[in-house]
Amino acid sequence: MKLYNTKTGKKEPLIPLDGNRINIYVCGVTVYDLCHAGHARSAIVFDVLNRYLKYRGFSVTFVKNFTDIDDKIINRAKELGIPWQEVTERFTRAYYEDMSALGVGSADIEPKATEHIEEIKTIIAGLIDKGFAYEMEGDVYFEVDKFSGYGNLSKRDLDSMEAGARVAVNEKKRSPNDFALWKASKPDEPSWESPWGPGRPGWHIECSAMSMKYLGTTFDIHGGGADLIFPHHENEIAQSEAYSGKPFVNCWVHNGFITIDKEKMSKSLNNFFTIRDILTDFDAEVLRVFMISTHYRSPIEFSPAQLTQTEASIDRYYCTVSRITEFLNSPSKKEKPSGIEEEFNSFILATKTNFNEAMDDDLNSALAVGHVFELIREINRYLDKKPSGSQANELVTFALNTLNEIKGVLNIFQKTPQEWYRSLIRTRKIEITEDSISNLINERQKVRKDKDFAKADEIRKELEEKGIILEDKPDGTNWRVKI
Repeated sequence: MKLYNTKTGKKEPLIPLDGNRINIYVCGVTVYDLCHAGHARSAIVFDVLNRYLKYRGFSVTFVKNFTDIDDKIINRAKELGIPWQEVTERFTRAYYEDMSALGVGSADIEPKATEHIEEIKTIIAGLIDKGFAYEMEGDVYFEVDKFSGYGNLSKRDLDSMEAGARVAVNEKKRSPNDFALWKASKPDEPSWESPWGPGRPGWHIECSAMSMKYLGTTFDIHGGGADLIFPHHENEIAQSEAYSGKPFVNCWVHNGFITIDKEKMSKSLNNFFTIRDILTDFDAEVLRVFMISTHYRSPIEFSPAQLTQTEASIDRYYCTVSRITEFLNSPSKKEKPSGIEEEFNSFILATKTNFNEAMDDDLNSALAVGHVFELIREINRYLDKKPSGSQANELVTFALNTLNEIKGVLNIFQKTPQEWYRSLIRTRKIEITEDSISNLINERQKVRKDKDFAKADEIRKELEEKGIILEDKPDGTNWRVKI
């Protein structure tokens, strides 16, 4: 398996530092508001990476933090008129609800900044002792000029850099590039005691403290959104390596931006969709499949039209599953080959190989999903030839098992077809209940039995006008939502 290393600018073989174990740290959210589509992308990308590494047999320790003390949290608490702890608790709960909907599993360890104040203070004191940091009126800053490798991750020249995000330029700092490790708190702000006076940690130091506590001074993979490369991850490297004297991370993995009209989605630009906004109009599975259908390093242009296209693709999958189920549950018939058994079997075998090769090549989930839909196309082509008998059943079962294995790794297509259609009724705001559909189908069956075909057609048309399509089968009538 190869992953693109942001620091070296190339794909590199994934060689664990410790036998078969892979240690991963991913920067999580600042819990001051609801998550948006950009947060969803990062969460889904690293969820897929974690799942795939485990599927390939690695023993993974996955750490993802919460930033639960920050200027934005303090400001939000003032805006809402509630204690800052209530803000973090409220939006941490909301985060878990959103991630659960998206099929994003919890990390093995999910540390919070406020639970690691002692570790943070220890590193800061060590950096001061080593001459990499200095204290000024209760604030402590990392002196960037003292760290020779600064800028290697972001490919920036130190002389031309401006102070990064969340680092206010002020007269206390020796250089505009220096960044805060510890911030003196104002009287009405949360604070912790320290050798430099009451204060709270800077944004960057918390990730160094938590990652090194749980994964050691050097670990395999550090991930996050591309917006974190500078200054956050650049600063993490500087303070971590200055403190430990060892390389911090073997491979830096960054997902690309979500864009709207070619501009990065962000709260600061007020051009974002929260996950909850999106899930009022689309099933969560649509958002997950949409995210992994583009290579994780590429930008994604976000729009409802793109989600609608993804919805149609997912519907093809569920229609195929319904077709497979009907085929496998049909009464046994004599052997009737289709003439393409060998070709179909070879295609199924190749699908799993192609899936692994795509994912091994820098986690190319877009190509992997493409292979899934190619197999769906071939399953339909095979069923179109109306084969029957034990060999046909075995081949279709083999194809279904292959689909199930792949979808399990990506954690997509986890519904039954009927659950999918129920979800479409909700998201498409179709004004009919499942019970009403069943009642109308039963009424239609009765009038058909009475040979009142005009009334039967009327019921079919009534449902179709609401977006419900009926499909008559030998054993009854099924329904689905029109896409």
